[in-house]
Amino acid sequence: MQNTSIQFKKQVTIKLADTRLQDALSRLQSRFVEGRSAVISEIHDLQETRTAAAAIRDRVINNLEHWLVHFEQQATARGAIVHWAETGADVNRIVAGIAAQHGVKTAAKSKSMVSEECGLNDALELAGVKVMETDLGEYILQLAHEAPSHIVAPVVHKNKEEISDLFAEKHHLSRKTGIAELCREAREVLRPAFLNADMGISGANFLVAETGSALIVTNEGNGRLVTTLPRVHVAITGIEKVVPTLEDVTTLLRLLPRSATGQSITNYVSVLTGKKNAEDHDGPVHFHIILLDNGRSSLVGSEMQEMLRCIRCGACMNHCPVYQNIGGHAYGWVYPGPMGSILTPLLGGIEKSPDLPNASTFCGACAAVCPVKIPLPDLLRKLREKQLQRGMKSWQETFPLKVWAWLALHPSIYAMATRIGVRLMRMMGGKEKLLHTLPGASGWTEGRDFPAPSGKTFRELYKRGEGQ
Repeated sequence: MQNTSIQFKKQVTIKLADTRLQDALSRLQSRFVEGRSAVISEIHDLQETRTAAAAIRDRVINNLEHWLVHFEQQATARGAIVHWAETGADVNRIVAGIAAQHGVKTAAKSKSMVSEECGLNDALELAGVKVMETDLGEYILQLAHEAPSHIVAPVVHKNKEEISDLFAEKHHLSRKTGIAELCREAREVLRPAFLNADMGISGANFLVAETGSALIVTNEGNGRLVTTLPRVHVAITGIEKVVPTLEDVTTLLRLLPRSATGQSITNYVSVLTGKKNAEDHDGPVHFHIILLDNGRSSLVGSEMQEMLRCIRCGACMNHCPVYQNIGGHAYGWVYPGPMGSILTPLLGGIEKSPDLPNASTFCGACAAVCPVKIPLPDLLRKLREKQLQRGMKSWQETFPLKVWAWLALHPSIYAMATRIGVRLMRMMGGKEKLLHTLPGASGWTEGRDFPAPSGKTFRELYKRGEGQ
């Protein structure tokens, strides 16, 4: 997937004016925010569980090489073949090589954000392999030639009417409007892909070091079909996804579905261990696992290491007021929302996505809901500091900050300036007590009114007892 995050501001303007998108994004609140709230309370020791989950992830990341080698040993002992990929291009080369080795012509694919990171589908098509996305949302996007806009609900930006039109156009069938009818139509198209595929491709939510297993959680049966029916199965995931034991996985699974989709547990939890044996009724004859670095190892031991805890639940973006208004495509790469505002600069280069670290209100909602306690606002702040250190900030941004810093070091002048400022803003607010435009902050006031202050500074109000 091409990184277009350099165009973030332009895309934001377009997305904010897209009324159909705004209507579609409203579903985030009821489906994901309220859904999470309803089931997360089932965990009575929630904060302790979050702390334990963060500790599990830190235990691995602090000794990542050890756990990866241990995983490789166990997976190999059970008949899997483990490949190491430094870049997305390496993943594409390895998968194309596996396809050529086994005479693969068709591949059925389960949802995988890492494969989007690599641009795998396009690479396989160039190698002569026809790829069919089998997750319903990803299948819709494949028909529409679009990228996912959410890591869990990739087609959240589309409404039912758009999907009805798309199916009628691509399937050459009568237009259907019922959700059940549309799902059935998709199922009838996809079923032959499962039965005829030479290779199945999936991601992996976790890699279990003690058993050499790849684990995936899904709500559609496609994950099971893709990983058991084809004679070749390829699982692709990032190196940070390894977990020491199955018991550790159970802790993480208490949090992942509740944070992602508002479910106590997903419909399918598949633990994929080794290749098919003589006594097995299903499973792949050849099982390949590809571990992708793509910049992840450079974060180990750095001040940004905590980002590697991420279990890709999407809770941070569901609760982010920025994402809720612009959707995922504006971010320009695979990972949107607060997590993407950090991962994209880290994995793709901060110079290529200069606006993303600033795409946050710092309200803290993302950190409050993160199941593994990633301090997302702190990491965003560190990226902003890096930009400042590298001279990536414009004078329009740095000059006001320098003025404020100078005023803060001169308390008497600061007090006088704030007294003048709040009185002027009170006058500008007029009878409505609202500022419709604010010099130097047009980006804020173009889409919202700014409440005018009372005309008194905090110190003045506090002295009168009004600030207590």
